[in-house]
Amino acid sequence: MSDFSKLKEHIQKRHPFTDNEADDFCENFKLIRVKKRQFIVQPEFVAKNRFFVLEGSFRAYVIGDEGHEHTIQFAIEDWWITDYNSYIFQHPASMFVMALEDSLVLQISYETEQELKKRAHVYETFFRILAEHTAAHMARRVILNLTKTAEQRFEFIQEKYPAIVNRVPQYALASYLGITTEYLSKLRNRRVSQKS
Repeated sequence: MSDFSKLKEHIQKRHPFTDNEADDFCENFKLIRVKKRQFIVQPEFVAKNRFFVLEGSFRAYVIGDEGHEHTIQFAIEDWWITDYNSYIFQHPASMFVMALEDSLVLQISYETEQELKKRAHVYETFFRILAEHTAAHMARRVILNLTKTAEQRFEFIQEKYPAIVNRVPQYALASYLGITTEYLSKLRNRRVSQKS
């Protein structure tokens, strides 16, 4: 499957596009190779692009005043990532977005996205659906963090996103869950011993 056919399949699952509309949409993206540990978004610079992950994985995180890293989002194949606050409002970013592996992404610029939305209602609808899904995901994450224990949060992500749990570094997963790597190890060991 070609790089653009993966994006075409992704968008057609989420909204009815004709083949011509889908091809026109995909032609607005650039294929970019990203090396492990390379940043695609950095604080104080405006996030000028959003990215669709074809291969690899990414981590979006912030660094608090106390110097600790807090993971906000992960992205693997078939997911989107950027610093959304920076991208949508074209303000300086507050997040780092870094490749956790050598990766391949399709990139669209803010200006190109705006032109696409003006060109056809179908494109504007797709980006609205994407924004709604992102907002719902972030809201669910906030509710989980406020109402569930660390163990319950770990169980949720293990069941809902096993590919993330098995793939990202332990320190990154721990910071996403708001716990130490040591406590994450305990939770993993406890889960393994319960299964055996």
